[in-house]
Amino acid sequence: MIDWNNTYAAIWRQRQEYLRPVRHIDPIRLEQLLGIEVQKRQLVDNTLRFLAGLPANNVLLWGARGTGKSSLVKALLNEYMHEGLRLIEVDKQDLLYLPEIVDEIREHRQRFVIYCDDLSFEAGDSLYKPLKSVLEGSIELPPDNVLFYATSNRRHLLPEQMRDNLDTLLVDGEVHYSDTVEEKISLSDRFGLRLAFYPQQTQTYLDIVDSYFPDYRGDRELLHKAALDFAHTRAAKNGRTAKQFFNSVSDGQAGF
Repeated sequence: MIDWNNTYAAIWRQRQEYLRPVRHIDPIRLEQLLGIEVQKRQLVDNTLRFLAGLPANNVLLWGARGTGKSSLVKALLNEYMHEGLRLIEVDKQDLLYLPEIVDEIREHRQRFVIYCDDLSFEAGDSLYKPLKSVLEGSIELPPDNVLFYATSNRRHLLPEQMRDNLDTLLVDGEVHYSDTVEEKISLSDRFGLRLAFYPQQTQTYLDIVDSYFPDYRGDRELLHKAALDFAHTRAAKNGRTAKQFFNSVSDGQAGF
C-alpha cells in the first residue's frame, strides 16, 4: 500500500499488478515551457479547480510531436504536489486495469491525475472501452478526486477512414453521423478540455534553445545556426529537438 502523504507519483506495473512509487520525478517546471502559454494557462486553471474541489474536466492534449504535451503534465505535478496533487502514469496497454486503479485511490484525500502518454487506438482495438467507462459511462459516478489527462497526436484517438463517413447524413441542416463515426467521436467527447498543440515557429524554437544556454557568452548567431542545422536534420523545430541539441553539446558551452 502506497503512503500518498510522502509519495507524489506512481507508475502502474502490469506484470505485478501494482503501483510502483516514483522516487526520482522529472524536475521540469512550468516556467521552462515556452511557446505554449495559452495551453499552459488553461491546464493550470483546470487543475486548480480540481485541487479546490470544484468541477473540473478530463483533459486531452493533442497535436504535433515534441511540443511539450507530456512535459506540461509533469510540470503540473512539480508545481502543485504540495497542494495535494498526485500523478499516476498508466500505459495504454494497461487501461483495462483502470477500474482497479481508481478503486484503490478513490477514498484518499489527495487529488489524483491518471496520466496516459501517447494515447491512440488502432482499428479493432477494444482497450478504449474501459477508459470510456471510467470517464463517463459506468453506473457508478467517477470519484471526485480523480481526473484523466492524456496526450496524443490524434484529436479523435481512434483512426478515421473515409468509408466511415459514407453513412453520414445531412437532415434538415443537421449532421447525423454514422454509427462508426459516433463511436470514434464519443471517446474524445468525454474529455471536457481538449488542448491543441501546433508546430512551433522558428523564433519559438530559438527561444527554447536560448533557455538551455542562459550563461552562454559566445556568438548567439553561431549558436542559433548550429541549433537550426541540428533541427533540419530531424525535420522538427520544437522543444524536444532543442533539448536534444543541448544534450549533443557535451559541456553546454561549445564554441560553435
